[in-house]
Amino acid sequence: MPAGTLRHVLVALDEAAVGRWSRAVVDTLTRARPRLDELNVFPVPDGDTGTNLLLTAEAGDAALATADGSAESPWVVLARGAVLGARGNSGAILAQLLRGLADDLAGVARVDGRVFARALAGAARTAYGAVADPEEGTFLTVARAGAESAVAAVEQGRAALADVVRAAAEGALAALQATQDQLAALREAGVVDAGGAGWCLVLDALVGTVTGEQPDRPPLRPRPAPHGRVRALPPAAPAPGPGSEVQFLLADSDEDAVARLQRRLAELGDCLVVVGVDTPGGREWNVHVHVADVGAAIEAGIEAGRPHRISVTPLAPVRAAAATPGVRAVVALACSAGLGQLFAGEGVTVVATPVGAITEDAVLAALLSTGAEQVVLLPNHSGVLTVTARAAERAREEGRDVVVVPTRAAVQGLAALAVADPSRRFGDDVVAMAEAAAATRWGEVTVAEHEALTSAGRCRPGDVLGAADGDVVVIGADLLSVGTDLLDRLLSAGGELTTVVVGEDRGLGDAVCAHLATAHPTVEVTRYAGGAGAVPLLVGVE
Repeated sequence: MPAGTLRHVLVALDEAAVGRWSRAVVDTLTRARPRLDELNVFPVPDGDTGTNLLLTAEAGDAALATADGSAESPWVVLARGAVLGARGNSGAILAQLLRGLADDLAGVARVDGRVFARALAGAARTAYGAVADPEEGTFLTVARAGAESAVAAVEQGRAALADVVRAAAEGALAALQATQDQLAALREAGVVDAGGAGWCLVLDALVGTVTGEQPDRPPLRPRPAPHGRVRALPPAAPAPGPGSEVQFLLADSDEDAVARLQRRLAELGDCLVVVGVDTPGGREWNVHVHVADVGAAIEAGIEAGRPHRISVTPLAPVRAAAATPGVRAVVALACSAGLGQLFAGEGVTVVATPVGAITEDAVLAALLSTGAEQVVLLPNHSGVLTVTARAAERAREEGRDVVVVPTRAAVQGLAALAVADPSRRFGDDVVAMAEAAAATRWGEVTVAEHEALTSAGRCRPGDVLGAADGDVVVIGADLLSVGTDLLDRLLSAGGELTTVVVGEDRGLGDAVCAHLATAHPTVEVTRYAGGAGAVPLLVGVE
């Protein structure tokens, strides 16, 4: 700054200052992105921390730009944009910190030093709460240290906003420099935590916004490792543990369902971060996890609500083993010969066995027989999900990249196959197949073998049952009336395409299709023969 230039130091953060800080963060992270990516060795050395932080910050800033003139607090708008656009582990934590600030600052007219210090401490606490298994020496440690320094400054009588944000930035920087001694991965590579380094830059941008003067920091350079040199860790270095990063937004859910989802994903993998935010359409959550079984993670999301904007990113290269490089395959389970022929006609490797007779070894043999590096497995029945998951895990131990798309009925498997495209990146193809399966409502008509209590009431042997998405919703005396009732219920929620798979009774299929033509004339109908061993009627609605 030229000599004699007066700097305007803010005493409180107003709406305009929030916008200036957001833009400064984007500018700072844009410049620092390549170096932050190079520093990224924890939790996996995938070289994208700087990119993910920048994309998340850009999403928040874009939300502010499009909300110009809105009556909403800019803190809320910034946080919502960041949460909905968060990328990766570091981006999710950054979004949670911004959301934590918004929780305390949204209704505050004057955000002075005392108020901001308190909000920063609250944001750090909520960030720890969003991470399933927090570790020290990471982004979280740096954020907490910065908040503690801000609170300490207030307690020591340095409560001016400029003093508080400077203290936060200095405290975070000191904690960042110590991260190398806290985590073995950082110590071995001779680097500090990349996410923590990014948060230091975010706080430095705030110092510049408040004081008009950017802190003078040395470049982000690695410190010599214990053996005297910095060990190069290329982005493609194999990562320990789970092999794919799964991230999605979750809508149409609630806190209890999200809590169950967190417990399930914690069992499946690690690096779990779940961040919730209120939107005009209701509350949504950004879910991030590293897992080996992508299908199981997506299935857990489906059970908790409506996952969308799903992304799957490999964290490490797959060992080739004896597989043929570049080949992709699909394995499908079929409970009847007719269904087996149907899937085989689509070029799929089929395990055609009654549900009760399907074994883990048989599924594993089918997976390995494809000779493919990348295999999608379609269970096509809720009763074999556990068996297929175990077989997939054993195939991964053999070097195959196997993903289970959790199809609970053959019609969902057919919907997944309809969108499969081997020219796409494998992760993108899996996501498209999983989304198509999840968007297919399914139902089946069966005959009760035992007396039981169902969600539609008590059934007795010989009763005809109509089930929608696995729950019995109709109990009747004949196949046709139950089948048409079930279809009417499924189509009451809308649908453009109905798939009908008929068992051995061709006449039932004729009557059901006639009903659809009369009662639902705008719905396109595709009919298949399930043959012996199939349920009397299986339907899918898209």
